[in-house]
Amino acid sequence: MSNEWNAVLGAAVAHAIAYRTSLAERPHAPALTYPEMRARLAETLPETGSDAVAVIDELVERCDPGLMSIAGPRFFGWVMGSSELPGVAADLLVSAWGQNAAFQTPTPAMAALEEVTEAWLLDILDLPRTASIGFVTGATLANATCLAAARTRLLLEAGWDPDAEGLFGAPPVEVLLGAEAHSSVLAALQLIGFGSQRVTRIEADAEGRMQPEALAAALAKGHGPRLVIAQAGHVNTGAFDPARAIVALAKAADAWVHFDGAFGLWTRAVPALHGLSDGIEGADSWVTDGHKWLQVPYDCGFAIVRDRQAHQRAMTSWASYLPSLGEDRVPSSLVPELSRRARAVPVWAMLKTLGRQGVAELVARHCAEARQLATRLAAEPGIAVLNEVAINQVLVEFGTGDSAARKAATERVIAGVQADGTCFAAGAGWHGRWVMRLSVSSAATTPTDIDRAAAAIIAVWRQVQGAAGTRRS
Repeated sequence: MSNEWNAVLGAAVAHAIAYRTSLAERPHAPALTYPEMRARLAETLPETGSDAVAVIDELVERCDPGLMSIAGPRFFGWVMGSSELPGVAADLLVSAWGQNAAFQTPTPAMAALEEVTEAWLLDILDLPRTASIGFVTGATLANATCLAAARTRLLLEAGWDPDAEGLFGAPPVEVLLGAEAHSSVLAALQLIGFGSQRVTRIEADAEGRMQPEALAAALAKGHGPRLVIAQAGHVNTGAFDPARAIVALAKAADAWVHFDGAFGLWTRAVPALHGLSDGIEGADSWVTDGHKWLQVPYDCGFAIVRDRQAHQRAMTSWASYLPSLGEDRVPSSLVPELSRRARAVPVWAMLKTLGRQGVAELVARHCAEARQLATRLAAEPGIAVLNEVAINQVLVEFGTGDSAARKAATERVIAGVQADGTCFAAGAGWHGRWVMRLSVSSAATTPTDIDRAAAAIIAVWRQVQGAAGTRRS
């Protein structure tokens, strides 16, 4: 038996090491498209089994051309961490241990580790130390979990039990959010039965920040249960809603205030950046991801709720065959899942490896690298950086002339950069423009990688300009 484990896990580990050590020079684009990979992988279900090592070897050989170098040093398409070594190794143990981390009595090590990690996260994020954290898949489910807790508390205070009676006949809850709230918040509202479009949109400024004056005016018009949703780190610009003003207005109106901080909340680990979210600790719930700036493997998100009782009430499920909930912290009482992997294990490993100082240095370095990238690109004629580079997000537009010409130029540059493979960049809509959106969030990225990526982007832009000149002549 041990020989089989050595052979199969040894093969997997060898392939993993080969892949990760190739990332520095591996193209930042898959070699094959989805239709090509679908054809490559298509086959009927085998009637008989195969040798496990051969299966692992075949899996790697067949999938490799369709892998995106997300963990590479020049992946800037979205805010994604690089699944760093301590977390990857710990995550391998999670799979090997095979623990269903739902209850404390059958899996005491996992439950205890999650409780310790909860305290560490509240400490490094500087949030109320008595808050509860549900370890979920990511920001969408974390938002849904926090907003479900808000739904429970707000409607209980209005004389209605939503967890027992549902929403049919319940008092309406007004949801107020910034005009540029992230789509995951809207998905969460849909999941908890509040609806993605049944919201009051609050005006935002040019960077996407919710305007307190507009929120105050909207709150003055309403009454009854209210939920205010703000953000810490706009998905495009990285801008922060003014937390202290928003929390004060929400509390004066007896509203629950929630902050979506999928990546931006990690700036609270950096003393020099703490001011971006000043006052956010006064909110009722918060969301962030581990698989973004903490570099934990997918999937890992945190639903953080000040009111532990409301959190548990909204999430707890129980049956006679399950362990008693009792007085202890029960992992499954803070998340929608009853069957769940031990997500706290790689989080513990990354926090233990980096420490407070390491996390702060990582976030600060990425912010500096984003400014470096913006400076390099903005110095090239015909390239415009459109946002205030507050943290790790850079928005870039290419070309001159009317909006159609700039959009066409930007699309051509994005396509050219993706085809080149030196780095990966993606596009996004922003205030009626089509822009290149660059997110610096991989632990593997160095200032040298930033220079290399900037040079590749500029080279493609010059090619696009040359091609345009040739067409005009």
